[in-house]
Amino acid sequence: YKRQALRKDMVAAMKAKDKVTKEAVSALIAAVKKAAIDEGCRDDIKGELVDKVILKELKTAKEQIDTCPAERTDLKEEYQARYDIIAKYAPKQMDEAEIKAYIEEKFADVLATGNKGQIMKTVMPHLKGKADGKVINEVITELTK
Repeated sequence: YKRQALRKDMVAAMKAKDKVTKEAVSALIAAVKKAAIDEGCRDDIKGELVDKVILKELKTAKEQIDTCPAERTDLKEEYQARYDIIAKYAPKQMDEAEIKAYIEEKFADVLATGNKGQIMKTVMPHLKGKADGKVINEVITELTK
């Protein structure tokens, strides 16, 4: 479903002569195709794979914004525009409060150990693609204080 939305938006961007959107969406489509080929599921691309690729591209775009020299406002704007476009397709990420509630509810037993590494190892597979790893780490650090 997301792949169809991407294609439709790319065609719309081409018609509207919206170069930034066309390039961002086109890059997403290419990245999804590449990931599908790498995973050997070229014809049957699952939604999770599309989401995983989108989150990875979003992270890359964020890094471009963060590492862009301050004086290069032209570049920064271009990166920000790209980030905003990719963000529209990204699955909603859980915030700190949601992550904390989820861990306390589902992993109270592991949390009781106070072993940060063990908690991370247990929790990460359940939150992969649903929350930012850095935020999960911060929440767990807070919970194990």
